[in-house]
Amino acid sequence: MAIDMETFENTPEDELQELSNPEKVLQFLIANDDHAFKATEIADRTEINRNSISTVLGRLKDRDLVRHKGEYWAIGDRERIRSFDRYRRATERLNERYGSEDKDAWRAHAADAETPNDESDSDE
Repeated sequence: MAIDMETFENTPEDELQELSNPEKVLQFLIANDDHAFKATEIADRTEINRNSISTVLGRLKDRDLVRHKGEYWAIGDRERIRSFDRYRRATERLNERYGSEDKDAWRAHAADAETPNDESDSDE
């Protein structure tokens, strides 16, 4: 993946390292925290080899960073994830580059139709 020259010039070398597979999975699931996905879809959307995704997801589950039910995977407990150093590093890098997300602003532009996940959101 290409980066712009300003990032190239101003970012320390250790921060330019490519995300690991667990970091890619966490980043994807955090960005899509209102859905659960099959392992093959996570592999396809994160460009992780399908033969590797089960191992990655299993290790993240062992650390309580993702949840698993049936064939589906979703992001785990937010507090647990915040303590995970690689997640923190990836989030900081993305926030510096693109700015932090304003969840309320994002929701204001979301579709009005209810989804099956809306019921579980009302319990929060």
